[in-house]
Amino acid sequence: MSKNILMVVTNTENMDDQQKTGLWLSEFVEPSTEFQEAGFKVEAASLKGGRIPIDPNSYSNELPEVWDGVMEPIADTRRLSDINPDDFDAIFFSGGHGTMFDFPKNQTIEEVLRHFVLEGKIIGSVCHGPAAFVGVTDHNGQSIVQGVKLTGFTNEEEKSTGLDSLMPFMLEDQLNEEGANFEAGEAGADHVEVDRNFVTGQNPQSSLSTAQALIKELKNR
Repeated sequence: MSKNILMVVTNTENMDDQQKTGLWLSEFVEPSTEFQEAGFKVEAASLKGGRIPIDPNSYSNELPEVWDGVMEPIADTRRLSDINPDDFDAIFFSGGHGTMFDFPKNQTIEEVLRHFVLEGKIIGSVCHGPAAFVGVTDHNGQSIVQGVKLTGFTNEEEKSTGLDSLMPFMLEDQLNEEGANFEAGEAGADHVEVDRNFVTGQNPQSSLSTAQALIKELKNR
């Protein structure tokens, strides 16, 4: 029986009046391609639904044409609040700086994540995607990342973008504050952590490896 993966993406288009943001394209396209090639079904959702803004810095002339078809799910996403999490075997939060503004401390995301935590389903994310975990507690009122070894966009990487001053918080610091065991790999290097039912990747360079790790976990269930 085919497995279903819910991919959640940002709706945020601007950091401020000058700086545009959105989804970091490869962090959706690479995992979704890998998931579908593994025989899984993919559905994309966002908090507001509709067409997803793409961070202009994430476009590349090197992207193969086959990616065009894979972008269809983000042309008109479903609202996350309309999704039944029972229909999915795993959830994956794609990154992009936009997630830092609409993912944290969001009630809909919290309710969906509680389902995946309670059911022991796989929770994946890459780069800024773990912003979704911020402020989320389980049914006992404990942070869902308490004691979990994970990774995401590091303080060093954030500072290197020059956008750290526009961020509402530093992802590495915040996840550590909520009890996670944040593992920071070499800046810009492929780095994935798998712990409990969490599969997390550090940066855009980790998108493919994170998807492959998630597929491996899902196939073992």
